[in-house]
Amino acid sequence: MTNSCQEDVRRTRDAIGPYIRTTPVVAMHPEDFGLSGFTLHFKLEMLQYTGSFKARGAFASLLMRDVPAAGVVAASGGNHGAAVSYAAMRLGIPARIFVPTVCTPTKIARIRASGAELVIGGDRYADALAASELWAEESGAMRVHAYDQHETLLGQGTLAAEIAEQLPDIDTLLVAVGGGGLIAGLAAWFAGSVKIVGVEPDTAPTLTYALRAGGPVDAPAGGVAADSLAPQRVGELVFPIVQEHVSEVVLISDEDITRSQRALWDIARIAAEPGGAAAFAALLSGRYVPRAGERVAVLVCGANTDAVRF
Repeated sequence: MTNSCQEDVRRTRDAIGPYIRTTPVVAMHPEDFGLSGFTLHFKLEMLQYTGSFKARGAFASLLMRDVPAAGVVAASGGNHGAAVSYAAMRLGIPARIFVPTVCTPTKIARIRASGAELVIGGDRYADALAASELWAEESGAMRVHAYDQHETLLGQGTLAAEIAEQLPDIDTLLVAVGGGGLIAGLAAWFAGSVKIVGVEPDTAPTLTYALRAGGPVDAPAGGVAADSLAPQRVGELVFPIVQEHVSEVVLISDEDITRSQRALWDIARIAAEPGGAAAFAALLSGRYVPRAGERVAVLVCGANTDAVRF
């Protein structure tokens, strides 16, 4: 990210600061998880308002754009919808949220609790996105894209600025990948000063397919984290940032994710949804192996799950 872009992130951080939490980092002992040879920190962004990092991008969009009287519309697997509905409630803005049938009851409840109008339909995020686009054309509501929007990227970039202050000496940051807004915002801020490793399910390899093809292309969109990490393709704004600044992308299985989810709960008492546990799954499964002495941070990005399910 250029100096001017970092200034944009700083301005965004000032704008959304009254509406978001500074989430904590915790030092962990890798040995507790059967790992060794590196240092490990978790960034607990699942403690953010609405249970995920998405609140940052949602507030950035609603505060930094001119919202029409018709309000806002968003498509989401669940977390973005919860964030937009919450931000709209805080700011007194009408909101309609479209989600697919894979959206979990926990996320549906969060959206409804904020008072947004909720529409459930279609099997995947892409279906909800198409329906939301039609509604935007009919109603004049402002689109709030989950990841492929400038303000969204700036909002997620504020998380990178926060991590840089809390963990100034890390070598590597592991990040789950869905549509790519989170990893692009982080990678743009660090711009190579920290190794950014993307982690995505092998059942939804959107970024892997895009990097192989040289641009966003359709990919499978399923798996245990389909409600958060399966958008069918990465964003057009996202891709060039990721292509330039993300060091590598690793694929993990659904079994890796559920094992990571359970380990986070059993050992650290961190309740993470499948997408939120994905980044740590890369370490736990051995899909990413740190070098000796590497200073690693893992972003635990979402917790909208019913703990009894795992």
